[in-house]
Amino acid sequence: MEVLMKTGVVFVLLLVCLETVICYPNGKVTESCGDMMPQHHHDPSTKAPPYTIIVDKITFSPGDEIKVTLSVAASGSTANFRGFLIEARNAGNLDETIGSFKLINSAISQLLQCGDKDGSAVSHTSDSHKTAVQVIWVAPQDSPPSVQFLVTVVRKYKDYWVKIPGPVVSQNGVAPPPARTTIGGSIGTKTTVPSSLLSQSFTSEGCGIRKSCLRDPAGCDPQNDVSCHFLSFWTENRSVMFELSGPAEGYVSFALSLDKWMGNDDIYMCIRDVDKVDAKAAYVLGRTHPVMSSENVLKDTAWRLSDGVIQCSFSREIHLPTDDPKRFSLDQTYYVFMAHGRAEDGRTHRHDRQPLISANKKLVTGPPEDLRGSRSPLLIRYHGAIMLIAWMSTVSAGVIMARYFKVDWPESNIWGQKVWFQLHRMLMTLTVLLTLVGFVLPFMYRGGWSKRAGIHPYLGCVVMALTVIQPVMALFRPAPDASRRYIFNWMHFGTGTLAQIVAVVTIFLGIHQQALLLPAPWSTGVLASIVVWFVVTDLILEVHRRGFLSVGKYLKNVKIYTEHINSEDKEEILFVPEENETNSTESCFKNIVLAIYLFGNLGFLTFLLWTISEV
Repeated sequence: MEVLMKTGVVFVLLLVCLETVICYPNGKVTESCGDMMPQHHHDPSTKAPPYTIIVDKITFSPGDEIKVTLSVAASGSTANFRGFLIEARNAGNLDETIGSFKLINSAISQLLQCGDKDGSAVSHTSDSHKTAVQVIWVAPQDSPPSVQFLVTVVRKYKDYWVKIPGPVVSQNGVAPPPARTTIGGSIGTKTTVPSSLLSQSFTSEGCGIRKSCLRDPAGCDPQNDVSCHFLSFWTENRSVMFELSGPAEGYVSFALSLDKWMGNDDIYMCIRDVDKVDAKAAYVLGRTHPVMSSENVLKDTAWRLSDGVIQCSFSREIHLPTDDPKRFSLDQTYYVFMAHGRAEDGRTHRHDRQPLISANKKLVTGPPEDLRGSRSPLLIRYHGAIMLIAWMSTVSAGVIMARYFKVDWPESNIWGQKVWFQLHRMLMTLTVLLTLVGFVLPFMYRGGWSKRAGIHPYLGCVVMALTVIQPVMALFRPAPDASRRYIFNWMHFGTGTLAQIVAVVTIFLGIHQQALLLPAPWSTGVLASIVVWFVVTDLILEVHRRGFLSVGKYLKNVKIYTEHINSEDKEEILFVPEENETNSTESCFKNIVLAIYLFGNLGFLTFLLWTISEV
């Protein structure tokens, strides 16, 4: 009981602290070494920072150690902090880091490698509340005349200060430089380039002629269609101009990728922040949240918000002056991804739909093209198509054949077995093989279990298990005249029916997955029509089998009535058709019903398969 109570307390505390106040609670912020900006998608505070930075001496010689203390300005203040980044810079060139640090308390601070300099910065180890931190700075042998300490401090996610100017220390005998002015608690901070407002919406005019475009739906025009997701780009001198547009709650984005799998991609995002849009560069190292670039590489940014549509434009140099492996050169070929999703307080969430991915790689600086793309990976489309064929066509035909056509070819056989049995077995074997192949494909694509597909994969596993049980059960079936044959018959019927029902439910859920999102609602209607088509056919044949829809009896009555009218002798015995003629008529009726069912089923199925090929 005590263990449960402690667990509950921990759980409650975790809930209270769910709002992560910094993007890197573990302090691994090497991406921020240059501009010392946290990746929080917000501008730093312009208020005076409630923190102080002091040193234990203001002069030094090469090799000396100086204690640096960052603390809350006033004792008892509530301005405790959670994250920090401390660096020493050349006072004459604040872009140059100087010297290295030693730790005093490794529980709350850790060394970082900025550039090629080990221990050239210090950051937090967790997002716990802190009131003070102390470190030791070691002056290098090639120290400049003066060094200034700069500190970034994060109190809350949207409440932080960048490059708070600390004390300036100078080599012995060197006069300290004049103090630098500070702006809003930061020094030399430049977070965003002012953006201009777009006067009108983007247009698809010129796509494939003067600019390359990727659109969803294909051929849409963002100027006339608010549901159009649109990306265009073209070369201007040494830069590439991009236009990005689409309806979204928080952001629209595109990525340049070396393959069709998310990871190690160069990303560009237009993020809505209340009533404005910020254009930002980012990257992902894997299937993780994008990390915003600490260096602003975008120019000529402009934006527009209208009717829930986010639009922004910007340019980027083909070759960046800095050799950043996370920013791709634009004179190479890449797959182009386009996605959108929600954002809260400037923080982006996972995309709402599967990204639109160009069908082929595109040379960004190459000739204009009207690109085609798909939101559904090829393996997932194959998965959907195979499962549709198996559980909406072959299995239903096999079931109908076994239930209603056993007596239609009593003397006929294929390879020594009755026709109905061989057709049933072949169709069910094909269903098993198709299900096995279709079951494996999503695991090949995902590389494991999908955590975002809801109950669909669980039901798929149930269908796979029942599919395997059926043929195994059939291998051990008793002889037709065995006393326990009825047990097998009921188990075979029950397992098969359950598998068919679960498979239908699974397919209905599957066509609304992100990776295979078929157009709604008519795709659901077509799928429902296939099910209804089977149920109606099954009911007609079942009613016919029970004698309530006997064509033979109807024809027999018609013939009796005709003979009765035309007979000159009203007392003669009426003609009665032979039983073989009646059976032939009944068999013909069932064959016609089966043919109509198969043609209708094929039509519905073909339409759905075509829809899958187009998503």
